[in-house]
Amino acid sequence: MVATAGAAVPLTASSSAAAPADKACDSRNNNTYSKLLECVSAEGVTKHLEAFQAIADANGGTRATDTPGYQASVDYVVEVLEKSGWSADVVPFTYNATDTVLQQLTPTSAAHPHAGATGTGEGDVTAAVVPVDVNLSGTRANTSGCEAADFAGFPAGAIALVQRGTCPFAVKAVNAEQAGASGVVIFNQGDASAGDRFGVISPTLSPTPENPTVVDIPVVGTSFAAGQSLAAAGSTARVAVEFREVTDYNVIGELKGEVDDNVVMAGAHLDSVPAGPGINDNGSGSSGLLDVVEAMGGSKPHNTVRFAWWGAEEIGLLGSSAWVAQRTQAEKDEIALYLNFDMIGSPNYYFGIYDADESSFVAPVPVPEGSEHIEETLESFYTVRSEPYDDSAFSGRSDYQAFINNGIPSGGLFTGAEVVKTPQQQAIWGGVAGESFDQCYHLACDTIDNVNQEALDVNSDAVAFAVLTYAYSTEGVNGVEGRNVPGRFTVPAPAGPEHTFAGPLGGDDGHDHDHEAVAS
Repeated sequence: MVATAGAAVPLTASSSAAAPADKACDSRNNNTYSKLLECVSAEGVTKHLEAFQAIADANGGTRATDTPGYQASVDYVVEVLEKSGWSADVVPFTYNATDTVLQQLTPTSAAHPHAGATGTGEGDVTAAVVPVDVNLSGTRANTSGCEAADFAGFPAGAIALVQRGTCPFAVKAVNAEQAGASGVVIFNQGDASAGDRFGVISPTLSPTPENPTVVDIPVVGTSFAAGQSLAAAGSTARVAVEFREVTDYNVIGELKGEVDDNVVMAGAHLDSVPAGPGINDNGSGSSGLLDVVEAMGGSKPHNTVRFAWWGAEEIGLLGSSAWVAQRTQAEKDEIALYLNFDMIGSPNYYFGIYDADESSFVAPVPVPEGSEHIEETLESFYTVRSEPYDDSAFSGRSDYQAFINNGIPSGGLFTGAEVVKTPQQQAIWGGVAGESFDQCYHLACDTIDNVNQEALDVNSDAVAFAVLTYAYSTEGVNGVEGRNVPGRFTVPAPAGPEHTFAGPLGGDDGHDHDHEAVAS
């Protein structure tokens, strides 16, 4: 841990003391923990959240990639960066978007709400719908489509109807294609005890840059109600997926330091899902960075600080993956570390930190050397604030994936998505046991009313604390010597996570962002 000499100085919550006037925060060099954190607040973050809500309201209720709402969000971030004295670079990238159809023809006629699967193939098929080992009663627990044997006797050319449950979506889709299905419809489970699994799902079939299409047939996700309708005897439907090339944008902001070849990066995805304005997911992370941008505008850090607002995260981490791929090896080598902030204000929150040391969750991805130091830095912040915290799986399921795949140390924060809060977690963080951390996850109700001010207040300070720590020295991460953060403050040892998630080394995935899109 980076520690300055001298006696420790209390690091107070921004809400517990009178903050300086905005003009003072904007003009002075906020180069100590106390000065920077008193200028970062839930009120400052909320100002940006309200701007994102207004953008969504003016653009059909969404800020999803490839929409006017997303472009307006890009423009807003650029405006804040430039007003705050940061550079602003709008970087284009291209990807294949999908135009989709899910139309039931018999025994009833209905255009069902749906979403194209990431990793789907193209096609336009009209055929009989054949349910595959689905369960429409009780808890609706099922293994639909998880085994090749589920498709015994499946009529070639039919559309396979499979239900969310037990195994990854990719397994269900691949098994269906191998059984001769012409298309696949994956519908939600319909089990409230598992995180309100009723709405439209947006399946991800685990594509890679090398294999962006996992199957060659069209695959869409839909709601439990649509699945019930499609499971009726005599059901026929049209399922269509058509690709088209889209250009969208990442926004990169930079504050030059004394050192320009040891870059501290932090990022958040800027896009919402099509269903809503995405104020917690991920207006919260995006706005937390913007509040730090404004507070650091007059600063002169030792290391160069670079922030990113990523596009097309919700459809497969496309913006961040494209940006990293666009960098030369020399440019990637200059990145000391990457901090990811994806959902930091969940209404029924817990305080989660990516578990780089795997004390709660076995990581299914590489954990670059130096990532543990990032986890410890964030743990030390919560320790200073006397806030209990817990591990969140280092899963690679957000925009840090491209960075860790290139050996760049990474870490971040998370306050929970659709996983249900336990009574133990309620006792620690408050809120409501038996309800999701975010009941509006990926839904239209993820509005300005869907954030917790206490979580925003604490976590915006956590963002600022980590950024300032590494803006002065990344020695603990990559061995590059820097300088102590000015001021008389000693960073304490972490108190340790609460370990509230079930099972030895990760029975239930605490970092569940995009859970419904990745595995069932």
